[in-house]
Amino acid sequence: MKKILDEFKEFAVKGNMIDIAIGVIIGTAFNQVVDTIVKQIFLPPLSLLTNGVNMEDKKWVLQEAVYADGAVQAEAITVGYGKLIEVSVDFLIISLVVFGVVKFMNRLKGRAQDTSDTTVATPRDIELLNRVTQLLEEQNTLLKGKAKE
Repeated sequence: MKKILDEFKEFAVKGNMIDIAIGVIIGTAFNQVVDTIVKQIFLPPLSLLTNGVNMEDKKWVLQEAVYADGAVQAEAITVGYGKLIEVSVDFLIISLVVFGVVKFMNRLKGRAQDTSDTTVATPRDIELLNRVTQLLEEQNTLLKGKAKE
């Protein structure tokens, strides 16, 4: 049991779990922002185009509710396509924002890995690999020069 706890502690401390937790927290907050943007900014003009109808409440009625003596005997059967429209707009916004963030991060990562770019700090492991590559190229040049002699 102690071995499992030690392995779990090592896993958690390495950052994997912390990274996941941070991602979930930020994702939840971001979802609330996007939900508000969709409901408060995008859907009202769409409702205006549809003569003031709230898109979230739009549905196709497949079978009307059955009433008897003022009580509902059978609920209406409906297909709620308005919620699908709302969720689709949410998805579109989230996917565009995530695409932009990933594109931006890849650009920064590419600049950081370019050892000739002095505007961004290059990670130490990339610097070491670059130095090893340079030394190997120098060694190959020297060896080729000696082979010709």
